[in-house]
Amino acid sequence: MAAKVGATFPIAYGLKVPEDADKVGAYWEARRQIIHATNFIIDSEKKVTQACYSIGPIGRIVAEDALRSIQGAKRRKAQGG
Repeated sequence: MAAKVGATFPIAYGLKVPEDADKVGAYWEARRQIIHATNFIIDSEKKVTQACYSIGPIGRIVAEDALRSIQGAKRRKAQGG
């Protein structure tokens, strides 16, 4: 997927349940051995500025929201806040 979309940022996949899920605080399901959707927005200093954890089909950071959040943070930083 990373090559297909030309991603220039790390994409995590192939994580181990429960070890890797516990490292990021993600919900995981023992029965299916899956990690539920876990999204992060990470700034240029590698700090998590937003996190979204979900155990169902609702509650994911979509591209438009991520972009709006990043643009807002850049605007606030430029204004000294």
